Amino acid sequence: MSDDQETPVDGPHVGKADPSQRPLMSRRRPWATAALCLVVAAILSIAAVVWLGSRATIIKTELEATSQLLPELKGNIAAGKPQEARATATQLRAHTAAARDTAGDALWSLAAAVPWFGANFSAITEVARSADDVATLGVDPLVNVFESLNWESLLPSSGGTNLGPLQQAAPSVSSAAHAVRASSERLNAIDASGLIPQVAEPLARAREQLEAVTGALDAAADAARTAPGMLGAGGHRSYLLMIQNNAEARASGGIPGALAVLRLENGKMTLGAQGSAAGLGAMSPVVSVDAEQQQIYSARLGEYMQDVNLTPDFPTAATTAQAIWEKKTGQPVDGVISLDPVALSYILAATGPVRITNPELIAAARGGLPAELNAKNVVKTLVSDVYAKIASPELQDVYFADVAKEVFGALSAGNGEAKGLLKGIGRGAEEGRVLLWSATTSEQDVIANYPLSGAISGPSISPAQFGVYLNDGTGAKMDYYVKRTVQLVQECSGDDYGQTKVRVTSTNTAPADAATSLPAYVTGDGIFGIAPGTVQTNVIAYGPVQAQIETASVDGQKVGFAAHQHANRPVGTVTVTLAPGQSNTVEFTFDKIIQHTEPTVVVTPTVQAVKDVVLAAKPADCVPAK
Repeated sequence: MSDDQETPVDGPHVGKADPSQRPLMSRRRPWATAALCLVVAAILSIAAVVWLGSRATIIKTELEATSQLLPELKGNIAAGKPQEARATATQLRAHTAAARDTAGDALWSLAAAVPWFGANFSAITEVARSADDVATLGVDPLVNVFESLNWESLLPSSGGTNLGPLQQAAPSVSSAAHAVRASSERLNAIDASGLIPQVAEPLARAREQLEAVTGALDAAADAARTAPGMLGAGGHRSYLLMIQNNAEARASGGIPGALAVLRLENGKMTLGAQGSAAGLGAMSPVVSVDAEQQQIYSARLGEYMQDVNLTPDFPTAATTAQAIWEKKTGQPVDGVISLDPVALSYILAATGPVRITNPELIAAARGGLPAELNAKNVVKTLVSDVYAKIASPELQDVYFADVAKEVFGALSAGNGEAKGLLKGIGRGAEEGRVLLWSATTSEQDVIANYPLSGAISGPSISPAQFGVYLNDGTGAKMDYYVKRTVQLVQECSGDDYGQTKVRVTSTNTAPADAATSLPAYVTGDGIFGIAPGTVQTNVIAYGPVQAQIETASVDGQKVGFAAHQHANRPVGTVTVTLAPGQSNTVEFTFDKIIQHTEPTVVVTPTVQAVKDVVLAAKPADCVPAK
């Protein structure tokens, strides 16, 4: 062996591996690697879940903190504390920004892309994003507006109002409304059918809250845009003021009694010419009204001011009233405002009481009427007591006119506080007791979006809205004694539509001896063929567009009814009479009602509280056939 030849060294650590072992090691290495990968993946998955869980906890905590701040913000605004409102809004924005930033995490975004379950992460992201948009683009501008406006100075007064701040605020309010509406639409576009309850339920609450806020902000934006012009910012405005008297029912409330011209210029309010509906007399020729309404309510709509609101459609009543007033007096008006005594009580609750100082009225009442009218006694005084204490119809009209003068005098004097007054007027509008029409098309287009318009068709009407309207057929002032309830009763059918019964129950609560114990002017004294003390009423029911009215009944017995159409809505009318102490129930059955839409009903406002008249709808107690 040569010196340069290597000599093999025996031992277990050096030399070639045993060929028989190589396949076993080759098999083990991939399995070991796979196992290691699985362990790492598991660790990463656990870490991801923990991370996502921590992110979810942060988002939940931040959004809950936001919810807790909202009542505080509302309280700051209600109490007139702009600096506190600003501080609360800053805290609110910090919480929503933190929630949005957390939902923008890369791992969270990756989880949102996972099929099926990822939709839950996407929904949470959208809620956080919407909350931040509302805080930044909605709340902030509104708080700025709140700080810049003196709400007390915005009310009409005898000294005028600086409407400039309200005009300047309009773009900010509109921008905030747009931002909130956009957020609401994004949330409504989320498919919640596959979401887990922990996500679906908060999403539903967020949708409801945003829907409510959206409506309020849209109304605020419309008011900021149109109110200055209607208050006379661009020049003098005149409105015909009608006080409806619920003692004699008309579809929109009561017979127009006292009339006056309300003048506004740069927020300065004065009361002009006054009169009564009866004093205007009959129109000849009559004011033209569309054929549909004339067929239902007769040509009296355009003949007498007392009958312009036999129709429940206030835009029709208002345009007719404008035409009659201008023809009879020669005084042009830019719109019509209607109030009833209950709405006046809401105003008096804010302004405080007013006194009747007219010596002639005090003498005529012989001390039987209160010298001071307040929120508690004004309704009974105007719709009942005045007829018992003042015999002359002419002096009754003077009394109504004097009350209107004193109430609006208190308003123009700046009595009371703005928030209470706005709350009272808002309540009256919700109940149909305050109605408004403008002859300016752009303004009326805005008003038409709200119940304040008193319209029976258009954007303010819900898809499944019913209506129950009342017109006196006695020619008297007996409706003060009639108590009513109205209820929708849903029934099932075997198709996509259903039936709804409109149930109207009425009771004449007048004393048994009403024919002799009540004044002849109140009972009608039988002049129109109705026995004194008995009340005759035309009960009119409107169904939703494209529905059909099938039957009508009184106390369970089918009766004939007058069937009509008004603005593509079915209309049925039944005339009923009630002697003192008598009750009856009228039912109209409507078919072809869209079942997936919640039904609502609008009712002629009476002296009763709306909550006592409109009962909760009775849902169907059967299962629709498949």
